[in-house]
Amino acid sequence: MKPTFFLLAALLGSALHSIAAVSIDEAAFGTSLGGWKKHDKAVAEYPLSGSDYRTYKPEVSPTPDGGIFISVRIDHVRGWLASDDHAILEITVSSKGAITAAQSTIAIQGQSIKSDVILGGNEAGKTILSPESAVQIGTDLVANLSAKLLRENIVEAGRVSLPSVLRHNYNRLFQAIRVDGEPVAPATPVPATPATPPVTPLTATPPPPAAPGSTLAPPATPESAKPGTPPLEIKPY
Repeated sequence: MKPTFFLLAALLGSALHSIAAVSIDEAAFGTSLGGWKKHDKAVAEYPLSGSDYRTYKPEVSPTPDGGIFISVRIDHVRGWLASDDHAILEITVSSKGAITAAQSTIAIQGQSIKSDVILGGNEAGKTILSPESAVQIGTDLVANLSAKLLRENIVEAGRVSLPSVLRHNYNRLFQAIRVDGEPVAPATPVPATPATPPVTPLTATPPPPAAPGSTLAPPATPESAKPGTPPLEIKPY
């Protein structure tokens, strides 16, 4: 009975370890936004593009494949006499620390604007851990949301900047991803292809030396150079 119990405990511990391998460093994320200093150290407030915003501590839940799903609330602070705008940033991270999907929603005066789900390259057998992949997902997310925001004729400065604020938080979240407690390794640079060495031009092969006792024929003399031959004259018409 005891060996079976220990075996099950080991398997459970291994499963829990694989699930907990990916995480978000909340302290690092908060520090990058100015620190969790508001609302019982659960909110970071900061100015960006001439307006004020606040970000709440992320809510993290595990995914079935061992990754994590992150949801972050972001507010556009509009002052005492105006209602704040709200935004949600959602990111899915694989078990190896790669961002595989992202989506965002903005709520302005009861009107909801939601981006498409932006997927990363996750072809079978291909693991994308490089920052280039995360940058592309963030770029596509902001472009998609900005286009939808533009169609709603939103002109207030703090609201127009909301996609950029979401991108700011997205970048900071990526930098706070940890795999087994360590940051995601940057992409390995591809070594430059060595230059092809110059091709040595071919040279004429000298004739082989004459055999002993043989007589070589003298080189042909041009007709004009033979003795007694008058020079060529061109007579006028």
